[in-house]
Amino acid sequence: MGSEIRDINLAESGERKIEWVKRNCDLLRTLEGEFAVTKPFKGKKIALSVHLEAKTAYLCLVLKAGGADMYVTGSNPLSTQDDVAAALVKAGLEVHAWYDSTPEEYNAHIRAVLEAGPNIIIDDGGDLVHMMHTELKHLIPNVIGGCEETTTGILRLLAMDRDGELKFPMVLVNNADCKHFFDNRYGTGQSVWDGINRTTNLIVAGKIVVVAGYGWCGKGVAMRAKGLGARVIVTEVDPVKAIEAVMDGFDVMPMKEAAKVGDFFVTVTGCEKVIDSEDFAVVKDGAIMCNAGHFDCEIDVAWLKANAVETREMRKNIMGYKLPTGQWVYILAEGRLVNLAAGDGHPAEIMDMSFAIQALSAKYLVEHEGKLDKMIIDVPREVDNDVAVRKLAFLGKHIDTLTPEQVKYLNSSAV
Repeated sequence: MGSEIRDINLAESGERKIEWVKRNCDLLRTLEGEFAVTKPFKGKKIALSVHLEAKTAYLCLVLKAGGADMYVTGSNPLSTQDDVAAALVKAGLEVHAWYDSTPEEYNAHIRAVLEAGPNIIIDDGGDLVHMMHTELKHLIPNVIGGCEETTTGILRLLAMDRDGELKFPMVLVNNADCKHFFDNRYGTGQSVWDGINRTTNLIVAGKIVVVAGYGWCGKGVAMRAKGLGARVIVTEVDPVKAIEAVMDGFDVMPMKEAAKVGDFFVTVTGCEKVIDSEDFAVVKDGAIMCNAGHFDCEIDVAWLKANAVETREMRKNIMGYKLPTGQWVYILAEGRLVNLAAGDGHPAEIMDMSFAIQALSAKYLVEHEGKLDKMIIDVPREVDNDVAVRKLAFLGKHIDTLTPEQVKYLNSSAV
């Protein structure tokens, strides 16, 4: 089975991007050196479906340094960068991905990496695991386990496990402290506004920004919008998170009310039709909407396509829809992940932590092959702490440690 990409001649551009990432990913660079010696993945096949840009590519090369045979595809048709894919092929990895693939091509790419018979699966959103359990069940006995990168993917895994359908252990990488505290909050917060700003070239200061969902990603998006000078409204279905938003200084209201006043809308919920036809009916003329959740169903773009009286591409990655009520609404990146489809994703230093968790979690699965009796596995605390300690050292920071007397006190009944 060979690689399937569009243009191998783009490789040099991709190599430069990966080199830049490597210079700014201290954790992964250290793991690459360690793995090159210890070869924890020797003889193992790893199938990976993550947004295929330079940071993901470097993770693939780190795993390859550890002895893995890598089978790589993207997790979103609009986030794959062709030059990065070409660079991985040049480096000897098998890659099945290209930018703006059709749904049929995307599914074929997912199938191609799974048909290699992987021992480890690294997933982003759950598409690899889903196809393995529905169309390629005969390959499940090869799988030691896998790692899931996102909140959305974890929700799918929990549903499968609840229904007794999940057939191999999956490590919930997104739930690791060194992942969601930083990747989801600071990474999403910065990269979403990077995607919006480079796409629209409009000022944020003084505008009203509506953030749908106040999980870790929503917190990051709202925080950065506030920092850019926006007035922020949060919409939520969780009363506890809504209180958090109020106490963080943001207004809270239903989407039906926020839709009337918002200038920018960012959905980060993992649910469908968060902005629907009723909301479109009352939006301000010129409202700009984008999604930072995994799937492209949070904004009901299908309704817009079916009911708009006129459509017009205003700029690259900005499609305008004239509503039956007369207003224009503008959708960024087709309603797909704006930070990847219209940007370069999270900063390298942030993904350094997330992908270090991925690499060490995959190593944990190999080391515990056949010993895990649960299908849903939390990232071991020692892995989380290892990444945190290493990161602090690279930041040049030091912290206190408990004395033996303090440990004894904290573990005693006197506390």
